Amino acid sequence: MTHRESVWAKNLIALQDKEGKWGQFHTLSWPSDKPVTTEQALRRLEILGCTAEDACIQKAVSYLHSCLIGEKCIPDPTEKLHNWDIYVKLMLSAWLCRFTKEDAAANAVAETWGKVITAAFGCGEYSHEAYVSAYEEALGMKPRGGRLVDFRQFYILSLLPGHISPETENAVMRYVLDGPEGVYYCYEKPLLLPPAFSGKPAVRYLLTLELLARFTHARGQLHFAAGWLAENRLPDGTWDMGSGARDGVLFPLSDDWRKKESRVRDCTECAAALWQKLSG
Repeated sequence: MTHRESVWAKNLIALQDKEGKWGQFHTLSWPSDKPVTTEQALRRLEILGCTAEDACIQKAVSYLHSCLIGEKCIPDPTEKLHNWDIYVKLMLSAWLCRFTKEDAAANAVAETWGKVITAAFGCGEYSHEAYVSAYEEALGMKPRGGRLVDFRQFYILSLLPGHISPETENAVMRYVLDGPEGVYYCYEKPLLLPPAFSGKPAVRYLLTLELLARFTHARGQLHFAAGWLAENRLPDGTWDMGSGARDGVLFPLSDDWRKKESRVRDCTECAAALWQKLSG
């Protein structure tokens, strides 16, 4: 049985409505009849191996596309931070691009952010002045209240691979790794200081590394993380992040974690796949 046939996937798919969404898109701080948001469901289903070939993802992609082009609206209340319309398009496009490369509207948003980030690193390192200028020119408006969308976050980093040059990839990776606050919505601590290999902080760190590993031209800068994984490999070649690693996002993959061997198998599957990618 594959993970997309697991009880976790089946339970989530059963909660999807006819439009293809799950309650609110981004926030749980607003009344909803669903226990998860649409992006939480998509994140979990992606981890469980669901792809654009699955009916649940096809329905979700159709819904996201309709929202992106303005035929529908996400049910979330408008947030006051940043330019909400820009942020909504950013979120929708990020999730579309994680499942398909064929959505022209999402690709256009990704190309726009690629141009903004390319300009911000035009001199080989980050220039805030260049970022502000490119942001205003490409997006056609000044940041609301003077607040910019920080690109060291899940959505923009999901969009950039394939839309910036190898040189810009390397510059972005250096800047993200050197930052004191990690990656927003993922792991908000210094990335060069890996946590202990157990519990939810380590799981969030692992997911952040998987996001950064999408930057194939800059992946070599993550060798320190491959070392972290190697150091925490057990003598029998497996990995175990402990029972506290059950976060409802990455773990569990198996239907039942009451048996230690199921937990170790899940941890090993994820850690081994990332280690092979980073150490290659």
